Amino acid sequence: MQIEIIFTYQTPGGIQAEFRSQLMDVTHAIATAEDLEKTGRSIRFTFLDSDGNTWTLKELKKLTEEIQSEPHHITVYFDGGYYPETEKSGLGCVIYFQQDGKSFRLRKNLPLEGLQSNNEAEYAALYLGLQQLEQMGVHHLAIKIVGDSRVVVHQMNDEWPCYEENLLRWIKRSERIIEALGLRPQYQLVSRKENQEADHLATQALNGVVIDATKEIARR
Repeated sequence: MQIEIIFTYQTPGGIQAEFRSQLMDVTHAIATAEDLEKTGRSIRFTFLDSDGNTWTLKELKKLTEEIQSEPHHITVYFDGGYYPETEKSGLGCVIYFQQDGKSFRLRKNLPLEGLQSNNEAEYAALYLGLQQLEQMGVHHLAIKIVGDSRVVVHQMNDEWPCYEENLLRWIKRSERIIEALGLRPQYQLVSRKENQEADHLATQALNGVVIDATKEIARR
């Protein structure tokens, strides 16, 4: 969650002026506000999140305690592969997240039949990643979604129009999960090399190797 601090500064002579900070991570906002309070000259703190909601310092501290016990700092990598000769698809997603002070990586893939193109497989892989977030109990967070599909990233960013009915169905499915979970996704386009974990999972699914694993990893 990104937070803006609004506070009043009072000089020893009693002159007051209101200041606003830039948006920052909630933990940084709390630390900054506590440091400003120590000066004895900063008063009347209000915290405004990127959705326009206001918080008190006490409420923010409680929120961060709750966040630590749930999955957060989430990045989702997705990739889909499609064999036109067999009309078989392989979906792969990798989710990095933190919980209870530890870092984790979830890897999941899925073989699928009945899709019509590589673009549809890419959308199905994105949907697979979102389904995993739903199962993890992720909600009301800003998340990063990373893929090497120009079509998916640009269309989900509303930068390219979508005229294909089969792709529109996947877009609507994904948007329903995003809205239901209260997620604020940021889509990032990367090269295939930078997306090799998800790409490898999609290839494994195409070859009949199914992966579903979560493990603790070193902090990223």
